[in-house]
Amino acid sequence: MTMMKTQLTMPVLMDRGSILAPEVEIVSKMRDRTHRYTYADLGRRARRLADALTKLGVKQGDRVATFAWNGYRHLELYYALPCMGAVLHTLNLRLSAADLEYIINHAEDTVICVDDELLPLLERLAGKIPTVKHIIVMSNSGNKSSVLGPTLDYEELLEGGSEDFSWPEIDENAAMGLCYTSGTTGHPKGVMYTQRSNHLHTISGASIDCLGLSRSDVVMAVVPMFHANAWGLPYICCMMGAKQVFPGATMDGATICQLIQDEKVTFTAGVPTIWLGVMNELQNNPGKYDLSSLKTMLCGGSAPPRAMIDWFETNLGIEFVHAWGMTETSPLGCLNHLKPKMNDWSHEQRLDVKQRAGIVAPGLEIRIVDDAGNEVPHDGVAMGRLLIRGPWIASSYYKDPAPDKFPDGWLDTGDVATIDAEGYMAIADRSKDLVKSGGEWISSVDLENAIMAVPGVAEAAVIAVNHPKWQERPLACVVAKPGATVTKEEIYDYLGKNFAKWWMPDDIVFIESVPKTSVGKFDKKVLRNQFSDFTLPTAE
Repeated sequence: MTMMKTQLTMPVLMDRGSILAPEVEIVSKMRDRTHRYTYADLGRRARRLADALTKLGVKQGDRVATFAWNGYRHLELYYALPCMGAVLHTLNLRLSAADLEYIINHAEDTVICVDDELLPLLERLAGKIPTVKHIIVMSNSGNKSSVLGPTLDYEELLEGGSEDFSWPEIDENAAMGLCYTSGTTGHPKGVMYTQRSNHLHTISGASIDCLGLSRSDVVMAVVPMFHANAWGLPYICCMMGAKQVFPGATMDGATICQLIQDEKVTFTAGVPTIWLGVMNELQNNPGKYDLSSLKTMLCGGSAPPRAMIDWFETNLGIEFVHAWGMTETSPLGCLNHLKPKMNDWSHEQRLDVKQRAGIVAPGLEIRIVDDAGNEVPHDGVAMGRLLIRGPWIASSYYKDPAPDKFPDGWLDTGDVATIDAEGYMAIADRSKDLVKSGGEWISSVDLENAIMAVPGVAEAAVIAVNHPKWQERPLACVVAKPGATVTKEEIYDYLGKNFAKWWMPDDIVFIESVPKTSVGKFDKKVLRNQFSDFTLPTAE
């Protein structure tokens, strides 16, 4: 018996919501209003958009860039571009002008669709992006004039498109999405997703042991749509026909809490800095919000503090899901759900597990290896380089094979990790962020999470500082909560109960804020530069 050979492409998934859940709402928070429409509207507008772009000359394989917040028009581009065979290239609006110029030119984008309020950021590139033929402004005011030259209005463009547009035949190995890494070292690198890889990522991502989403959920992606495809949530929701809520440009704690309450959000996803803002809002305004609809909070991008996981689960009665992934993994990699047998474990034992990055997603494989390529024990202690492979994991960079990054068909993530006996992976550090003291590794992530559990501490970043005897020793950079008083002695006392003496930071400095990358992660390279000449008290 043979099975039907079907191309694994995106139209069959993206159309599913508009066909099976035409009445379900999609809600977008705008600066001055809230926009509401349905999956039926989304499906019609996506086809009109595809037809209009085709008339503009956009062909299969052409890169079309988006420069936009999370909202319904951005979702229409997520829908139309892959289904018409073009490549959705999401531009990170927090990147420098130099990085944006490099990325647009490297991708050879032919069209850029931009929110009107973000035009000034794009206008820094006037005269520097020669492959771009059309600038389409997604305007709420009707104003689309720009120093970039002649522009098109998004809504006027859609008026000239047909709802009868038919999706073309697309090869499953054709490109459909392009995201660039945040470029912490050198130029950002492009990761090209295929129809097949994203099809499989979407189906697996919705599964019960991954994100566990269904059509009954109300999903709010706070993670930006310009960051690793909003972790695949727009695609999963369209496949399911789940109500989607987009926060737009405003992502402070009060706005997020209000949206969860008003739209009865059941599932939300974002980076730790977002959830710290939400936690502070709830702590400062007890009883103000009714968040009883919320069941799950997904946290990725960097490790959430243990104390934050505990607070949300204890006070909101939700499941706080720690997840790990990368642009190169589409980004689904590992997710943390407790095994049933762990329900009987003590609160602290469960937190020990919850703090880890989780179990590898179905369809993927992970390994941790030493410098010689040998696997290290899965005992939760032994550290090694984290390798991953699977059908939605990148095998090269766009226009840059980088073979050292992809040894023997695996992706070398650049992370150093442990795996415990239950199969739960934990990131010990980025390889460049590890503190290598006298030949032994110290995890800055473990120290940071512990310090952020100290009352009065808002943020903490640990970096390596040169030491004459040990080569490197840890320095803790700590931010106190507004109005709080925190001393070095309090931090050292807390750490002393949890870590060996040689892991203890050689000094603690208090700073106003920890620098952030374009996707909200701690930017330790800035701190390393700032403290490059710092003399530790133990070095004198």
